[in-house]
Amino acid sequence: MEYRSLGHTGIKVSTLCLGAMMFGPRGNPDHDDCVKIVHRALDAGINFIDTADVYSHGESETIVGKALASVDRDKVVLATKVHGAMGDDPNQQGNSRRWIMTEVENSLRRLGVDYIDLYQMHRPDPDVEIEETLGALTDLQHAGKIRAFGTSTFPAYQIVQAQWAAERHGLSRFLTEQPPYSILVRGIEADVLPVAQEYGMGVLPWSPLAGGWLSGRYGTGKENTSNRAKAGQFSSRYDVTLPANQRKIEVVDQLQNLADKAGLTLVELAVSFVINHPAITSAIIGPRTMEQLETQLGVPDVKLSEETLDAIDALVPPGTNLVPGEMGYTPPALSRAALRRR
Repeated sequence: MEYRSLGHTGIKVSTLCLGAMMFGPRGNPDHDDCVKIVHRALDAGINFIDTADVYSHGESETIVGKALASVDRDKVVLATKVHGAMGDDPNQQGNSRRWIMTEVENSLRRLGVDYIDLYQMHRPDPDVEIEETLGALTDLQHAGKIRAFGTSTFPAYQIVQAQWAAERHGLSRFLTEQPPYSILVRGIEADVLPVAQEYGMGVLPWSPLAGGWLSGRYGTGKENTSNRAKAGQFSSRYDVTLPANQRKIEVVDQLQNLADKAGLTLVELAVSFVINHPAITSAIIGPRTMEQLETQLGVPDVKLSEETLDAIDALVPPGTNLVPGEMGYTPPALSRAALRRR
């Protein structure tokens, strides 16, 4: 397993990060099975685990905590996130000092640890000044509750604004960004990745398999079903009768042909594409089963040829998303009609 510097944190992490989003009722409800997946990943050389408070409403963090209870905690780089709603109370969400200070304690309790290596803002919060968020995170860092902090799915301009705010106010800065990135979702190549490189930030892409589209499950003549396809809020993303998804099927078929020509599985092609970008630190893989984990453990050894990379570029040009709206976060100015027309 290769290890890379996590931005300017001084921490070394594996090029694959074990994502725990599928641990719990939204994915794999079997705690013992999930713990085995964590231990297998650690045995394979993965030293980086990423979860979030909202994953199965805290249950993912609890499962990760169970897995870490029987290993050397100091050999694991542990990341989690805050922002999403954790209750009906409108103050149990967001990026305010009030909520961050409360929820970090809840995450520490669920994880069963006394510090978090990387604490991330899961999404931007338009209702909170970035200085307030940075101030709270800096105080948690000074208190030893967290080692470093970062962002997830922030637009490039907000990453820059946060860097400037930290400098102006003498606060610690965001050292990592966790964006969506895959062969089908390449929009961050146009702005987020250059900005991250400019500021020396670690980049930890989520969904390198494009939400399962590059898992080998989808394609012409295949059943095209998955747990996510059955989930109400995600069902439209997997409805193969929609024109956008029909286009995905066409591209996935061609990518499968590329993978076959290169002697790779589609999973290997997809994840190796992500981790071989010079701006990328570690790709977050999110297996639901042990079988899914095993299909990805060999990816760090895969190197794609220039011919293969050129063929991928011809299918999905650099800096573009195959489906324009799939960027992980839609700013309020685009999603709220009143703001769009102001």
